[in-house]
Amino acid sequence: MKVLILYYSRSGKTASLAREIRFGVAEVPGVSVAMRTVPSLSENGNSVPENGPPYVTKSDLIECDALALGSPTRFGTIASPLKAFFESTTDIWISGQLIGKPATVFTSSTTLHGGQESTLLSMLVPLLHHGMLAMGIPYSEQALSETKTGGTPYGASHVAGSKNECEISEHECLIARTQGRRLAEVVQKLAL
Repeated sequence: MKVLILYYSRSGKTASLAREIRFGVAEVPGVSVAMRTVPSLSENGNSVPENGPPYVTKSDLIECDALALGSPTRFGTIASPLKAFFESTTDIWISGQLIGKPATVFTSSTTLHGGQESTLLSMLVPLLHHGMLAMGIPYSEQALSETKTGGTPYGASHVAGSKNECEISEHECLIARTQGRRLAEVVQKLAL
């Protein structure tokens, strides 16, 4: 079983959440994880990034058994580079190659009221069109009720601060790890 964690991050905070989700996936034996990103719209998508994970390919998406998708908030919606990637997946949509695969979403924003929940919901739209199974985080994760920063039942989130000064809080880490572990557990159950 393979989980693909696909994200876009400019300031590094969405990437930090992706790493926490990866730690959660790694808690489940028998599930591997691949981390991928997308180029900014001004970059050449065929080049290799200077640092961080490689750029995603359509094959990465087709070959995964589950997906965790992460984006910073951009006016309350998914960042353009990720949206552009999903707009290029019409051939995958037509062939139905993602139908029935579990998926979950995560985000980061500058402020507490920066549009995290609307971003998470907007990220689900292309996944639902692909026939993926949307997963959130149940309130059995106590950190959802205790967090004073990010974290929603729609997906893990982080509040970075106006100068990107806020590190990921303990609650935000717990929520992201729970999300990754839950995704890995569900993909195993679906494989039975």
